[in-house]
Amino acid sequence: MSDNNELIQWELLPSEIVTNILVRLPIKSIIICTCVSKAWKSLIQNPTFISTHLRYSHNKNLLFFNLCSENQKEFYALHNEDDEPDFTQHTSFDYPFLVPDPDAIFRVVGTCNGLLLCLSNNLTEGTSRLCLWNPSVRKLVNLPLTNFSSDACIGFGFDPRTNDYKVVIVVNLMDRLHHLRIYSLSTGEWRMLRVGLAPICALCHHEPHAFINGALHWVASRVTDNKSLYFILVFDLGDEVFREILPPEPIGHTGMMSAFVSVYKDSIALIQKDYNGFLHIWVMKKYGVVSSWTKVLSLTISNQSYIFDSEDIPRVIGFRRNGEVVLKLDGGKLVSQDPESEEIKDLRIIGNKNTFVDPYVESLVLLDKAANRVVTY
Repeated sequence: MSDNNELIQWELLPSEIVTNILVRLPIKSIIICTCVSKAWKSLIQNPTFISTHLRYSHNKNLLFFNLCSENQKEFYALHNEDDEPDFTQHTSFDYPFLVPDPDAIFRVVGTCNGLLLCLSNNLTEGTSRLCLWNPSVRKLVNLPLTNFSSDACIGFGFDPRTNDYKVVIVVNLMDRLHHLRIYSLSTGEWRMLRVGLAPICALCHHEPHAFINGALHWVASRVTDNKSLYFILVFDLGDEVFREILPPEPIGHTGMMSAFVSVYKDSIALIQKDYNGFLHIWVMKKYGVVSSWTKVLSLTISNQSYIFDSEDIPRVIGFRRNGEVVLKLDGGKLVSQDPESEEIKDLRIIGNKNTFVDPYVESLVLLDKAANRVVTY
């Protein structure tokens, strides 16, 4: 590349050929290529190129883990799923403490297309802030400050209709949704959404959301005839409307001590804890088809507490792309279990209280954003 004649020959190639070559390169190599010429930099930072590269990235099976080091400092690791039985670490990285809040405690609350949604809490001041972070391109966006209480539910996903990333904050008030705020990466602003047509229900802020098929999913409940009715509340990021998915019939009208949803292949899973000390894993084999709910695994847990917490052993922290469930066992040991054969594999990873796992793709998202909106480190 240092030879001028070779560079001229490269720039004589049609842009389609150059694009087809560049999108197949690793992220680090693509970033280096932005320094080759202004033409290449312009090509790589084009939103169309970034979207094209993302489609190629989806073929690389990575899993994201948030973990703790020996000094209890949180860090993050990507592992190659295709390297079985070794399950080797692809890379690891620390959070770049660049927000003006040195006393904050950070945690990742969602992932989507290589972006991480990070929540920081300053326990002394009682403030919270959010940012979007892409460690692959070493860029992050601090979201504008917006007030939200500790019992708010946060969701993060991608709207394929507008090619935009959205962060959603849902605030409960007693037994109903009080208001909803949406942040759009394309505008860089928050806006309020009327929830007058939303179902009368409450969400549990302790449990994670699931983003699949352009929509956010939470477990919700409403009281009917003095009984709690559980269902899955769905918020479509494109239409920005709510809908409901009924849970498996045996648990819709019966008490659940706690439950949450997770992404399972191209659909969703429901992890339910009952009053008898069992953890049940249901998967919706065909997304949106209630009759396709199937119980794939039941596990005995160690205590009878009323919420999912650090003492529940085993604890479901996510799923692998092949459908295996990832569990945290006593002492933080992480394993994956095949629901059909019940075969257990030691992942040789030690987790912590807040550890979760999510499918992950390396991407160029944020690379095209203006410098005044994005922090580069």
